[in-house]
Amino acid sequence: MVNRFLKWSATATTIVGAILTSMNLFPWNVVAFNVGSVLWILFAIRIRENSLIVVNAALLLIYMMGLVV
Repeated sequence: MVNRFLKWSATATTIVGAILTSMNLFPWNVVAFNVGSVLWILFAIRIRENSLIVVNAALLLIYMMGLVV
């Protein structure tokens, strides 16, 4: 049940981030992508999927740089 909630919340949040990007709504798009990445990381940790952890940790760092720089 928790895994299902995490993966669908992560999916929805990532889609919202893409929509906000297409509307050029900075920084809200980056915030949505950060939240989506965190949710994907939590899901990946629960299912022990290292590839999802690595890709979303990298994306999280990239998105965070987008907020700082």
